[in-house]
Amino acid sequence: MKKGLIVLTLVLVLLTTNVFALKFFFIPKMIGENFFEVAGKGALEMGEQLGVEVIYDGPSEASVSEQVRYINTAINMGADAILISSNSPTGLNQALKRARDRGVLVLTWDSDVTPSYRDYYINQGTPDILGRLLVQMVENQIGTIPTGETLKVAFHYSSPTVTDQNAWTNVAKEIIKNEKPNWEIVTTQYSDMNFPKAVSTAEQILNTYPDIDAIICPDSTAFPGTAKAVENLNKSGEIAVVGFTTPSVIKPYIERGTVLQGGLWDAGLQGAASVYVAYQMLENNVTYEVGDSFTIPGVLGEFDVLANSEQGYDKEFDDLDKNGLIVLPERLIFTRYNVDKYNF
Repeated sequence: MKKGLIVLTLVLVLLTTNVFALKFFFIPKMIGENFFEVAGKGALEMGEQLGVEVIYDGPSEASVSEQVRYINTAINMGADAILISSNSPTGLNQALKRARDRGVLVLTWDSDVTPSYRDYYINQGTPDILGRLLVQMVENQIGTIPTGETLKVAFHYSSPTVTDQNAWTNVAKEIIKNEKPNWEIVTTQYSDMNFPKAVSTAEQILNTYPDIDAIICPDSTAFPGTAKAVENLNKSGEIAVVGFTTPSVIKPYIERGTVLQGGLWDAGLQGAASVYVAYQMLENNVTYEVGDSFTIPGVLGEFDVLANSEQGYDKEFDDLDKNGLIVLPERLIFTRYNVDKYNF
């Protein structure tokens, strides 16, 4: 009788602990910032749908060394996959190599590492797409500059080393250089994804260049920080402030007329897609080949699989096996006419 009870107990334990569940670590650049919280929520919800354990955690400030620590923790805790938005294009490479050497699947999302140290990059849009979108949002507000006049522009974002924002900025600067002869880039400043610092940095830009026409902020903290600085200095309506952040963060500034347009992509979908792709690869042995397109149940639009060189990488990275960019279906522009439609 005791033997039967022991066997029954063991069966119940196996059923309730779900020992075969996959374990994914979803690591943002930093926790507490709205963009990453929205992405984390999407990842957790997709994990629930698929029966995957998703652990969302990361550093409290944008730190490469802290992300390395979280990667090592994930390895030690038996991660099946690490899904990470990197604070550096190269600073996480060796930590991720250790993970892959132990059989851990590595996907990046939002911000990439060197392609040979991950499998796929769940990509919000190539630098060409997003760099041009930044310029377009300024043009939408400023219009055509009369001959002989100069449009003075500043860039303000998190860091000179962060992967994604620098890639978009470089493209935007090339577009300005080659296509906008009467635009002048007067400065580029950084504020480390710290909101008070973003406000003070933007105030310094505005005070140093009182005749500035536009500030471009490809960073979800610098963008609202710059809008706040414009309001602090009573310059609303005088300067075009554009950039990327979640609609819920920029909505108050749009409602007050300080910001006319802001852009982004569905951060929650980016988190969910990261978990979905990792699950399909590990559970169903799905391989995503460059040139493929696929859909996710319940999501409008197709995800395209592109070569790494579309992100600006050397062609040599296109030869990596089971590797490339997986691009979200769409980018968004928020205005006073549509910002209420979005709930993230």
